[in-house]
Amino acid sequence: MSSPTVRSLTKLRKDGYVAEVVEKFNSFTKTRKDLWGIIDILAIRRDEVLGVQTTSADHIAHRVKKIADSEHIGAIREAGIRVVVHGWRKNPKTKRWEVREVDLS
Repeated sequence: MSSPTVRSLTKLRKDGYVAEVVEKFNSFTKTRKDLWGIIDILAIRRDEVLGVQTTSADHIAHRVKKIADSEHIGAIREAGIRVVVHGWRKNPKTKRWEVREVDLS
C-alpha cells in the first residue's frame, strides 16, 4: 500500500507538475515537520506554485483547520501560492484510490 504522499506525487506528476516532498522527518525526535507547518509537497507548473497537504479522506477537515489556523497562510496566499488538501480513500466498489481535492487558496 502506498502512502497518501506517494499517491499525491504520482497524481501531480501525471498532471504535469514538477513536484517534491518538502516535509522533513526528524529522526532524533521521531516527528515530521511540514514546510511552514502546513505543506507536504511543493509543486510547480508553468506560472503556478502549488502547496499540497496530503492525508486520508477521514482527516481532511483536520487538515483544513490546520491550514486555516496557520500563522503563515496569509503570506503564502500573498505570494501567489495555491494551497490544496488531497484527501485519499479507496473506493470499495472499484478498489481504486480516489482523491478529494479541497482548494484553500
